[in-house]
Amino acid sequence: MHATDHASTTTPRTHATASVAAILAESAARYPDDVALIVGDHRTTYAELWSQTLAYAGALRERGVSEGSRVAMLLPNVADFPRVYYATLALGAVAVPVHALLKRREIEYVLRDSGATLLVCAAPLLAEGAAGAALADVDVVTVLAPAGSEDQPAAGPDRLEALAERAEPLDTYVPRDPFDTATILYTSGTTGQPKGAEGSHFALLEQVNTNLMSTFDMRRGDVLLGALPLFHTFGQTCTMNTGFRAGATIVMLPKFDGDSALAAMVEHECGIFMGVPTMYMALLDAATRTEARPSLRYAISGGASLPLAVLERFQDVFGAPIHEGYGLTETSPVATFNHVGRAPHPGTIGTPVWGVDVEIADPAVPDAIELLPHGEVGELVIRGHNLMNGYLDRPEDTRRAIVDGWFRTGDLGTKDDEGYLTIVDRTKDMIIRNGYNVYPRQVEEVLAAHPDVAMAAVFGVPHELHGQEIEAAVVLRPDTTVTAQELIDFVAAEIAAYKYPRAVHVLDALPLGPSGKVLKRELVEQFSVQDVSAAS
Repeated sequence: MHATDHASTTTPRTHATASVAAILAESAARYPDDVALIVGDHRTTYAELWSQTLAYAGALRERGVSEGSRVAMLLPNVADFPRVYYATLALGAVAVPVHALLKRREIEYVLRDSGATLLVCAAPLLAEGAAGAALADVDVVTVLAPAGSEDQPAAGPDRLEALAERAEPLDTYVPRDPFDTATILYTSGTTGQPKGAEGSHFALLEQVNTNLMSTFDMRRGDVLLGALPLFHTFGQTCTMNTGFRAGATIVMLPKFDGDSALAAMVEHECGIFMGVPTMYMALLDAATRTEARPSLRYAISGGASLPLAVLERFQDVFGAPIHEGYGLTETSPVATFNHVGRAPHPGTIGTPVWGVDVEIADPAVPDAIELLPHGEVGELVIRGHNLMNGYLDRPEDTRRAIVDGWFRTGDLGTKDDEGYLTIVDRTKDMIIRNGYNVYPRQVEEVLAAHPDVAMAAVFGVPHELHGQEIEAAVVLRPDTTVTAQELIDFVAAEIAAYKYPRAVHVLDALPLGPSGKVLKRELVEQFSVQDVSAAS
């Protein structure tokens, strides 16, 4: 793409430039009339989406956004997400997506920590979003305000759509240094406060190109279900950026549930589905209520380990192979994948993607990388073009995370002689009972194989005698009569005596985070309190 006329008024460019905004700009130039987005009954072409993006960018520029500004986004999976995301990047600013389920104090933290000067907030999320912005003293504009909201109180936030109608749109995007920060994505904060991972334009673009060249099977005209939250790296990079780079059509779901997802895939003839394990379980549940099936070519799973029983059940019901991969916010995200074009190795996360090294290191050596032989359990470490610039304003955390050029993931796994990697568990999720290491994932695999179990999570609770005790929480399929004791006996018959859960809690639903991961810390907190109460 040609350089913007704004470049001459800013820093002179004397070397290579890049911008994630080029993804949408180029596809709009190459495939202007192709449908980029479907949200409900509304279809948006690539040309329309880029034109709307440039109009939004003009409005944001008038609101003071310029090169290097941080713009926070509190938006669901609707057309305004890509409009605001690429408009921010087109200005040379930094996009700071905010998890849509956060409360005001959590939003305040992200706004303050990121140094955001503006929050673009969906009208339905204003109760918490505007309150968080007020606490952080950050300006707010809104999108998705209902029709007739022009008569909203003067004190309410301005509507970005109205601002865009009056502002002069950008001509094109501002070029950036390839290693300038494009996005700041906040980690889930399972230990301590969330940290902002800075993704560079280069890392994000190279990730997309690697996905399309040798990792995914995706091309112009494919229809993808955009069910993964776009504020999360999986949905943002693998669905949105990669889909738009390919010239695909993304069917967006503002809120995921199995029935609506299955209906949308059938209606729009989706060929590719991307999801986390809980989404696969929800689709399997929805499939029990309808005979309709989409014509899926294949599916992609990531975000957490997919139980083998779920993988096999999905492939039987939907007739499409699942290719499982692995990545993190800090690695843009994909680091390994069961590459399309080769038969997937179920139960593994595949092999490293092009240009990326993934090895197993000794987790007991924190200040150096000591690689372990194939077959040994250790910590997955990653290096390559996909690494983040670092954690925003946290040099010590960055130094602890990136050692000798390798990112330490905190995940335990193995690597076989063919280069295939298998996740054993999170370091922090590992349970130590009577001195023995117990990996929850192995126990979850057994529970998931029971025909009456829809979802399962295994966790450790403090125990005076054993150090930790193993417990499980399960969601059962409809109209089942299996008891907790029968599930305990089922698992005890399959694995060693020190590994099976001593208690199984039957729940209506497991606690899920915004990206669909099971929040085990909430289960630990809930049942640790119950166990203490029972003991007393």
